Amino acid sequence: MRDILPPESDRWRAFVSVFAETVEAAGYGNLATPLMEDAGVFSRVGEATDIVQKEMYRFTDNGGRDVALRPEFTASICRAFVEHRPSTPWKVWTSGSNFRYERPQRGRYRQFDQVDIEVVGSDDPLVDVEVIALGWRFLERLGLRQVTLLLNSLGDTAERATYVDALRTYFEANLDALSAQSRETLARNPLRVLDSKREQDAPFTAAAPTIAEFYGADSGAHFETVRAGLDRLGIPYTIAPGLVRGLDYYVRTTFEFAGGTLDSAQNALGGGGRYDGLVEALGGPPTAAIGFALGVDRTLIACDDESVFAAPDSAVDVFVVDTTGGLEALVITEELRRAGLRADRAFDNRSMKSQMKAADRSGALYAVIIGETERDAGTATLRPLRGEGEQVVVPRAEVVATVTAATGG
Repeated sequence: MRDILPPESDRWRAFVSVFAETVEAAGYGNLATPLMEDAGVFSRVGEATDIVQKEMYRFTDNGGRDVALRPEFTASICRAFVEHRPSTPWKVWTSGSNFRYERPQRGRYRQFDQVDIEVVGSDDPLVDVEVIALGWRFLERLGLRQVTLLLNSLGDTAERATYVDALRTYFEANLDALSAQSRETLARNPLRVLDSKREQDAPFTAAAPTIAEFYGADSGAHFETVRAGLDRLGIPYTIAPGLVRGLDYYVRTTFEFAGGTLDSAQNALGGGGRYDGLVEALGGPPTAAIGFALGVDRTLIACDDESVFAAPDSAVDVFVVDTTGGLEALVITEELRRAGLRADRAFDNRSMKSQMKAADRSGALYAVIIGETERDAGTATLRPLRGEGEQVVVPRAEVVATVTAATGG
Protein backbone atom coordinates (compact mmCIF):
# COMPACT_ATOMS: atom_id res chain seq x y z
CA MET A 1 0.00 0.00 0.00
CA ARG A 2 1.20 3.53 -0.59
CA ASP A 3 0.25 7.20 -0.73
CA ILE A 4 -0.84 8.89 -3.96
CA LEU A 5 0.47 12.46 -3.98
CA PRO A 6 -0.34 15.34 -6.33
CA PRO A 7 -0.07 15.66 -9.27
CA GLU A 8 -0.54 11.87 -9.63
CA SER A 9 -3.66 12.05 -7.46
CA ASP A 10 -5.07 14.64 -9.88
CA ARG A 11 -4.45 12.17 -12.68
CA TRP A 12 -6.34 9.45 -10.79
CA ARG A 13 -9.28 11.78 -10.32
CA ALA A 14 -9.25 12.68 -14.01
CA PHE A 15 -9.14 8.96 -14.88
CA VAL A 16 -12.32 8.31 -12.88
CA SER A 17 -13.93 11.43 -14.34
CA VAL A 18 -13.36 10.25 -17.93
CA PHE A 19 -14.71 6.83 -17.03
CA ALA A 20 -17.80 8.38 -15.43
CA GLU A 21 -18.44 10.54 -18.50
CA THR A 22 -18.08 7.51 -20.78
CA VAL A 23 -20.48 5.20 -18.96
CA GLU A 24 -22.98 7.76 -17.69
CA ALA A 25 -23.57 8.73 -21.32
CA ALA A 26 -24.82 5.13 -21.72
CA GLY A 27 -27.24 5.32 -18.80
CA TYR A 28 -25.12 3.93 -15.94
CA GLY A 29 -25.67 5.40 -12.47
CA ASN A 30 -23.04 5.66 -9.75
CA LEU A 31 -23.18 3.15 -6.88
CA ALA A 32 -21.09 3.22 -3.70
CA THR A 33 -20.80 0.03 -1.63
CA PRO A 34 -19.11 -0.44 1.77
CA LEU A 35 -15.40 -1.17 1.99
CA MET A 36 -16.18 -3.90 4.51
CA GLU A 37 -18.88 -6.58 4.28
CA ASP A 38 -19.83 -9.88 5.84
CA ALA A 39 -17.12 -12.27 4.66
CA GLY A 40 -19.80 -14.61 3.31
CA VAL A 41 -20.58 -12.10 0.55
CA PHE A 42 -17.10 -12.52 -0.89
CA SER A 43 -16.93 -16.26 -0.31
CA ARG A 44 -19.49 -16.55 -3.11
CA VAL A 45 -16.83 -15.64 -5.66
CA GLY A 46 -15.52 -19.18 -5.18
CA GLU A 47 -14.20 -21.10 -2.20
CA ALA A 48 -11.51 -22.58 -4.46
CA THR A 49 -10.13 -19.21 -5.56
CA ASP A 50 -6.96 -17.65 -4.19
CA ILE A 51 -9.00 -14.58 -3.26
CA VAL A 52 -11.02 -16.54 -0.71
CA GLN A 53 -8.33 -19.05 0.26
CA LYS A 54 -5.34 -16.75 0.69
CA GLU A 55 -5.90 -13.10 -0.16
CA MET A 56 -8.87 -11.67 1.72
CA TYR A 57 -8.26 -9.34 4.64
CA ARG A 58 -10.65 -11.26 6.85
CA PHE A 59 -11.14 -10.81 10.60
CA THR A 60 -13.59 -10.88 13.47
CA ASP A 61 -14.83 -7.42 14.44
CA ASN A 62 -15.58 -6.18 17.95
CA GLY A 63 -19.11 -7.53 17.68
CA GLY A 64 -17.91 -11.03 16.86
CA ARG A 65 -18.91 -10.81 13.18
CA ASP A 66 -16.88 -12.48 10.43
CA VAL A 67 -16.07 -9.59 8.07
CA ALA A 68 -13.66 -8.84 5.23
CA LEU A 69 -12.34 -5.84 3.37
CA ARG A 70 -13.72 -5.70 -0.16
CA PRO A 71 -11.43 -7.73 -2.51
CA GLU A 72 -13.53 -6.96 -5.64
CA PHE A 73 -16.67 -5.06 -6.61
CA THR A 74 -19.00 -7.56 -8.23
CA ALA A 75 -20.06 -9.54 -5.17
CA SER A 76 -20.84 -6.32 -3.26
CA ILE A 77 -22.88 -4.97 -6.18
CA CYS A 78 -24.88 -8.19 -6.41
CA ARG A 79 -25.46 -8.10 -2.65
CA ALA A 80 -26.77 -4.55 -3.03
CA PHE A 81 -29.08 -5.71 -5.82
CA VAL A 82 -30.46 -8.52 -3.65
CA GLU A 83 -30.97 -6.14 -0.73
CA HIS A 84 -32.57 -3.23 -2.57
CA ARG A 85 -34.22 -4.96 -5.57
CA PRO A 86 -33.99 -2.10 -8.10
CA SER A 87 -35.78 -2.40 -11.45
CA THR A 88 -33.89 -4.21 -14.18
CA PRO A 89 -31.79 -3.97 -16.17
CA TRP A 90 -29.83 -2.29 -13.37
CA LYS A 91 -26.92 -0.43 -14.94
CA VAL A 92 -24.39 0.90 -12.42
CA TRP A 93 -20.77 1.96 -12.21
CA THR A 94 -18.48 2.33 -9.25
CA SER A 95 -14.88 3.14 -8.37
CA GLY A 96 -12.59 2.95 -5.38
CA SER A 97 -10.24 0.75 -3.42
CA ASN A 98 -10.19 -3.01 -3.06
CA PHE A 99 -7.85 -5.06 -0.87
CA ARG A 100 -6.02 -8.34 -1.42
CA TYR A 101 -3.11 -9.82 0.47
CA GLU A 102 -1.11 -10.87 -2.58
CA ARG A 103 2.47 -10.47 -3.74
CA PRO A 104 3.04 -6.85 -4.81
CA GLN A 105 4.39 -6.39 -8.33
CA ARG A 106 4.46 -3.72 -11.01
CA GLY A 107 1.02 -2.16 -11.19
CA ARG A 108 -0.35 -4.28 -8.35
CA TYR A 109 -0.57 -3.32 -4.70
CA ARG A 110 -2.45 -4.80 -1.75
CA GLN A 111 -4.73 -1.78 -1.80
CA PHE A 112 -5.65 -1.15 -5.42
CA ASP A 113 -8.19 1.07 -7.13
CA GLN A 114 -10.51 0.02 -9.93
CA VAL A 115 -13.33 1.42 -12.03
CA ASP A 116 -16.21 -0.95 -12.70
CA ILE A 117 -19.56 -1.28 -14.49
CA GLU A 118 -22.24 -3.94 -14.11
CA VAL A 119 -25.56 -4.70 -15.80
CA VAL A 120 -27.83 -6.86 -13.63
CA GLY A 121 -31.02 -8.40 -14.95
CA SER A 122 -30.50 -9.08 -18.67
CA ASP A 123 -29.17 -12.12 -20.53
CA ASP A 124 -29.25 -10.37 -23.93
CA PRO A 125 -25.89 -10.99 -25.67
CA LEU A 126 -26.05 -7.44 -27.02
CA VAL A 127 -25.74 -6.26 -23.42
CA ASP A 128 -22.42 -8.11 -23.39
CA VAL A 129 -21.46 -6.14 -26.49
CA GLU A 130 -22.40 -2.81 -24.88
CA VAL A 131 -20.37 -3.54 -21.76
CA ILE A 132 -17.29 -4.60 -23.72
CA ALA A 133 -17.64 -1.63 -26.08
CA LEU A 134 -17.78 0.84 -23.20
CA GLY A 135 -14.50 -0.53 -21.85
CA TRP A 136 -12.92 -0.32 -25.29
CA ARG A 137 -14.14 3.25 -25.89
CA PHE A 138 -12.91 4.36 -22.47
CA LEU A 139 -9.42 3.05 -23.19
CA GLU A 140 -9.56 4.85 -26.55
CA ARG A 141 -10.50 8.09 -24.78
CA LEU A 142 -7.41 7.74 -22.60
CA GLY A 143 -5.40 7.63 -25.83
CA LEU A 144 -4.37 3.98 -25.61
CA ARG A 145 -3.88 2.25 -28.95
CA GLN A 146 -1.80 -0.81 -28.06
CA VAL A 147 -4.60 -2.76 -26.40
CA THR A 148 -5.86 -6.21 -27.37
CA LEU A 149 -9.36 -7.40 -26.52
CA LEU A 150 -9.26 -11.10 -25.64
CA LEU A 151 -12.61 -12.88 -25.89
CA ASN A 152 -13.94 -16.28 -24.87
CA SER A 153 -17.09 -18.02 -23.70
CA LEU A 154 -17.27 -20.55 -20.86
CA GLY A 155 -20.66 -21.89 -21.92
CA ASP A 156 -23.52 -22.27 -19.45
CA THR A 157 -23.15 -23.72 -15.96
CA ALA A 158 -23.65 -27.34 -17.04
CA GLU A 159 -21.29 -27.01 -20.02
CA ARG A 160 -18.66 -25.39 -17.84
CA ALA A 161 -18.96 -28.23 -15.32
CA THR A 162 -18.51 -30.83 -18.08
CA TYR A 163 -15.51 -28.91 -19.37
CA VAL A 164 -13.96 -28.76 -15.90
CA ASP A 165 -14.27 -32.55 -15.61
CA ALA A 166 -12.60 -32.98 -19.01
CA LEU A 167 -9.76 -30.67 -17.99
CA ARG A 168 -9.29 -32.53 -14.73
CA THR A 169 -9.02 -35.83 -16.55
CA TYR A 170 -6.58 -34.37 -19.08
CA PHE A 171 -4.29 -32.68 -16.55
CA GLU A 172 -4.32 -35.67 -14.18
CA ALA A 173 -3.06 -37.79 -17.06
CA ASN A 174 -0.07 -35.42 -17.26
CA LEU A 175 0.21 -34.77 -13.53
CA ASP A 176 3.90 -35.61 -13.10
CA ALA A 177 4.89 -33.20 -15.87
CA LEU A 178 3.03 -30.19 -14.44
CA SER A 179 4.65 -27.64 -12.14
CA ALA A 180 4.10 -28.04 -8.40
CA GLN A 181 1.98 -24.86 -8.41
CA SER A 182 -0.30 -26.18 -11.15
CA ARG A 183 -0.70 -29.53 -9.37
CA GLU A 184 -1.88 -27.60 -6.32
CA THR A 185 -4.21 -25.48 -8.46
CA LEU A 186 -5.59 -28.56 -10.19
CA ALA A 187 -6.81 -29.94 -6.87
CA ARG A 188 -8.87 -26.79 -6.32
CA ASN A 189 -9.94 -25.67 -9.80
CA PRO A 190 -8.76 -27.22 -13.09
CA LEU A 191 -9.78 -24.08 -15.02
CA ARG A 192 -7.15 -22.06 -13.21
CA VAL A 193 -4.36 -24.29 -14.54
CA LEU A 194 -5.02 -22.70 -17.94
CA ASP A 195 -3.86 -19.38 -16.47
CA SER A 196 -0.38 -20.72 -15.74
CA LYS A 197 2.40 -18.66 -17.36
CA ARG A 198 5.13 -21.14 -16.34
CA GLU A 199 7.19 -22.62 -19.19
CA GLN A 200 6.91 -26.10 -17.68
CA ASP A 201 3.12 -26.00 -18.05
CA ALA A 202 2.95 -24.31 -21.47
CA PRO A 203 2.90 -27.46 -23.68
CA PHE A 204 0.07 -28.96 -21.65
CA THR A 205 -2.10 -25.85 -21.41
CA ALA A 206 -1.70 -25.30 -25.17
CA ALA A 207 -2.87 -28.84 -25.94
CA ALA A 208 -5.69 -28.91 -23.38
CA PRO A 209 -9.32 -29.38 -24.45
CA THR A 210 -11.10 -26.12 -25.31
CA ILE A 211 -14.47 -25.02 -24.02
CA ALA A 212 -15.78 -24.60 -27.59
CA GLU A 213 -15.89 -28.39 -27.84
CA PHE A 214 -18.61 -28.42 -25.15
CA TYR A 215 -20.93 -25.58 -26.26
CA GLY A 216 -24.61 -26.36 -26.64
CA ALA A 217 -26.76 -24.63 -29.23
CA ASP A 218 -27.79 -21.75 -26.95
CA SER A 219 -24.26 -20.97 -25.75
CA GLY A 220 -22.92 -21.15 -29.28
CA ALA A 221 -25.60 -18.76 -30.55
CA HIS A 222 -25.00 -16.37 -27.64
CA PHE A 223 -21.28 -16.20 -28.38
CA GLU A 224 -21.87 -15.75 -32.11
CA THR A 225 -24.16 -12.78 -31.40
CA VAL A 226 -21.53 -11.20 -29.16
CA ARG A 227 -18.93 -11.59 -31.89
CA ALA A 228 -21.29 -10.24 -34.56
CA GLY A 229 -22.06 -7.19 -32.41
CA LEU A 230 -18.39 -6.39 -31.89
CA ASP A 231 -17.80 -6.82 -35.61
CA ARG A 232 -20.60 -4.37 -36.43
CA LEU A 233 -19.07 -1.82 -34.04
CA GLY A 234 -15.63 -2.26 -35.57
CA ILE A 235 -14.06 -3.41 -32.32
CA PRO A 236 -11.25 -5.91 -33.00
CA TYR A 237 -10.86 -8.94 -30.76
CA THR A 238 -8.85 -12.12 -30.46
CA ILE A 239 -10.49 -15.41 -29.51
CA ALA A 240 -8.59 -16.76 -26.47
CA PRO A 241 -9.72 -20.32 -25.63
CA GLY A 242 -7.62 -20.31 -22.45
CA LEU A 243 -9.20 -17.14 -21.05
CA VAL A 244 -11.16 -18.31 -18.01
CA ARG A 245 -10.85 -15.30 -15.64
CA GLY A 246 -10.05 -15.75 -11.98
CA LEU A 247 -13.40 -16.10 -10.25
CA ASP A 248 -15.72 -19.08 -10.08
CA TYR A 249 -18.91 -17.23 -10.93
CA TYR A 250 -18.22 -16.60 -14.64
CA VAL A 251 -20.33 -18.27 -17.35
CA ARG A 252 -20.61 -17.62 -21.09
CA THR A 253 -18.86 -14.39 -22.17
CA THR A 254 -15.48 -13.66 -20.63
CA PHE A 255 -13.08 -10.97 -21.84
CA GLU A 256 -9.90 -9.16 -20.95
CA PHE A 257 -8.16 -5.97 -22.07
CA ALA A 258 -4.42 -6.65 -22.45
CA GLY A 259 -1.87 -3.85 -22.66
CA GLY A 260 0.52 -4.37 -25.53
CA THR A 261 3.38 -2.48 -23.86
CA LEU A 262 3.33 -4.58 -20.66
CA ASP A 263 5.06 -7.82 -19.80
CA SER A 264 2.89 -10.72 -20.96
CA ALA A 265 2.63 -12.17 -17.45
CA GLN A 266 1.27 -8.89 -16.07
CA ASN A 267 -0.45 -7.28 -19.05
CA ALA A 268 -4.10 -7.42 -17.99
CA LEU A 269 -5.50 -3.90 -17.65
CA GLY A 270 -8.78 -5.44 -16.55
CA GLY A 271 -11.66 -7.53 -17.77
CA GLY A 272 -14.81 -9.29 -16.78
CA GLY A 273 -17.62 -11.42 -18.03
CA ARG A 274 -21.07 -12.84 -17.43
CA TYR A 275 -22.00 -14.23 -14.00
CA ASP A 276 -25.61 -15.36 -14.26
CA GLY A 277 -25.60 -17.35 -10.99
CA LEU A 278 -24.05 -14.93 -8.50
CA VAL A 279 -27.21 -13.05 -7.53
CA GLU A 280 -28.95 -16.34 -6.78
CA ALA A 281 -25.96 -17.50 -4.71
CA LEU A 282 -26.38 -14.36 -2.60
CA GLY A 283 -30.03 -15.10 -1.85
CA GLY A 284 -31.74 -13.42 -4.79
CA PRO A 285 -33.77 -14.85 -7.66
CA PRO A 286 -32.05 -16.34 -10.71
CA THR A 287 -30.69 -13.22 -12.40
CA ALA A 288 -28.41 -12.72 -15.39
CA ALA A 289 -25.59 -10.18 -15.08
CA ILE A 290 -22.38 -9.01 -16.71
CA GLY A 291 -19.67 -6.47 -15.93
CA PHE A 292 -15.99 -5.62 -15.88
CA ALA A 293 -13.37 -3.84 -13.79
CA LEU A 294 -10.24 -2.00 -14.88
CA GLY A 295 -7.22 -1.43 -12.65
CA VAL A 296 -6.20 2.21 -12.31
CA ASP A 297 -2.51 1.53 -11.59
CA ARG A 298 -1.79 -0.82 -14.45
CA THR A 299 -3.85 1.16 -16.97
CA LEU A 300 -1.93 4.32 -16.10
CA ILE A 301 1.35 2.42 -16.54
CA ALA A 302 0.15 1.54 -20.04
CA CYS A 303 -0.67 5.23 -20.58
CA ASP A 304 2.87 6.16 -19.52
CA ASP A 305 4.31 3.58 -21.92
CA GLU A 306 2.31 5.10 -24.78
CA SER A 307 2.91 8.69 -23.58
CA VAL A 308 -0.80 9.48 -23.28
CA PHE A 309 -3.14 10.78 -20.57
CA ALA A 310 -0.62 12.81 -18.61
CA ALA A 311 -1.47 14.36 -15.28
CA PRO A 312 -3.80 17.34 -15.78
CA ASP A 313 -2.48 20.86 -15.41
CA SER A 314 -3.02 21.76 -11.77
CA ALA A 315 -1.40 25.18 -11.96
CA VAL A 316 -3.38 28.13 -10.67
CA ASP A 317 -4.38 31.00 -12.94
CA VAL A 318 -3.16 33.78 -10.71
CA PHE A 319 -1.00 34.21 -7.62
CA VAL A 320 -1.58 37.14 -5.26
CA VAL A 321 1.50 38.79 -3.77
CA ASP A 322 0.84 41.08 -0.79
CA THR A 323 3.56 42.82 1.21
CA THR A 324 1.16 44.91 3.29
CA GLY A 325 0.27 42.31 5.91
CA GLY A 326 -1.83 39.78 3.99
CA LEU A 327 -5.39 41.06 4.41
CA GLU A 328 -5.50 42.45 0.88
CA ALA A 329 -4.36 39.07 -0.49
CA LEU A 330 -7.04 37.35 1.58
CA VAL A 331 -9.80 39.44 0.02
CA ILE A 332 -8.48 39.49 -3.55
CA THR A 333 -7.88 35.73 -3.59
CA GLU A 334 -11.42 35.13 -2.39
CA GLU A 335 -12.83 37.44 -5.06
CA LEU A 336 -10.85 35.69 -7.79
CA ARG A 337 -11.98 32.24 -6.63
CA ARG A 338 -15.61 33.32 -6.49
CA ALA A 339 -15.24 34.51 -10.08
CA GLY A 340 -14.25 30.98 -11.08
CA LEU A 341 -10.49 31.52 -11.31
CA ARG A 342 -7.88 29.30 -9.70
CA ALA A 343 -6.01 31.53 -7.28
CA ASP A 344 -3.39 31.08 -4.58
CA ARG A 345 -1.30 33.31 -2.33
CA ALA A 346 1.64 33.28 0.06
CA PHE A 347 1.43 33.34 3.85
CA ASP A 348 3.65 34.22 6.83
CA ASN A 349 4.41 37.83 5.71
CA ARG A 350 7.22 36.74 3.44
CA SER A 351 9.33 39.22 1.47
CA MET A 352 8.46 40.33 -2.06
CA LYS A 353 11.31 38.19 -3.44
CA SER A 354 10.13 35.09 -1.57
CA GLN A 355 6.51 35.58 -2.64
CA MET A 356 7.48 36.06 -6.31
CA LYS A 357 9.45 32.80 -6.19
CA ALA A 358 6.35 31.10 -4.81
CA ALA A 359 4.28 32.67 -7.59
CA ASP A 360 6.64 31.27 -10.20
CA ARG A 361 6.58 27.78 -8.64
CA SER A 362 2.78 27.82 -8.63
CA GLY A 363 2.69 27.82 -12.43
CA ALA A 364 0.37 30.83 -12.43
CA LEU A 365 0.02 32.86 -15.59
CA TYR A 366 -0.18 36.17 -13.72
CA ALA A 367 0.72 37.69 -10.39
CA VAL A 368 -1.44 40.34 -8.74
CA ILE A 369 0.87 42.48 -6.62
CA ILE A 370 -0.23 44.64 -3.70
CA GLY A 371 2.50 46.72 -2.08
CA GLU A 372 2.18 49.83 0.06
CA THR A 373 2.16 52.03 -3.06
CA GLU A 374 -0.74 50.06 -4.61
CA ARG A 375 -2.63 49.92 -1.32
CA ASP A 376 -2.40 53.66 -0.77
CA ALA A 377 -3.35 54.42 -4.39
CA GLY A 378 -6.24 51.93 -4.50
CA THR A 379 -4.62 49.99 -7.34
CA ALA A 380 -2.98 46.64 -8.06
CA THR A 381 -0.16 45.60 -10.37
CA LEU A 382 -0.82 42.75 -12.82
CA ARG A 383 2.43 41.08 -13.92
CA PRO A 384 2.61 38.32 -16.58
CA LEU A 385 4.66 35.34 -15.39
CA ARG A 386 4.63 33.27 -18.57
CA GLY A 387 5.43 34.37 -22.10
CA GLU A 388 5.12 37.89 -23.39
CA GLY A 389 3.07 40.76 -22.08
CA GLU A 390 3.52 44.00 -20.21
CA GLN A 391 3.01 44.73 -16.55
CA VAL A 392 0.01 47.01 -15.97
CA VAL A 393 -1.45 48.90 -13.04
CA VAL A 394 -5.23 48.69 -12.70
CA PRO A 395 -7.77 50.14 -10.25
CA ARG A 396 -8.34 47.84 -7.30
CA ALA A 397 -12.04 47.45 -8.22
CA GLU A 398 -11.10 46.17 -11.71
CA VAL A 399 -8.67 43.43 -10.63
CA VAL A 400 -11.08 40.51 -11.10
CA ALA A 401 -12.37 41.72 -14.48
CA THR A 402 -8.86 42.42 -15.76
CA VAL A 403 -7.48 39.03 -14.66
CA THR A 404 -10.52 37.23 -16.07
CA ALA A 405 -10.04 38.91 -19.44
CA ALA A 406 -6.28 38.24 -19.43
CA THR A 407 -6.65 34.52 -18.63
CA GLY A 408 -9.63 33.96 -20.88
CA GLY A 409 -11.64 32.83 -17.85
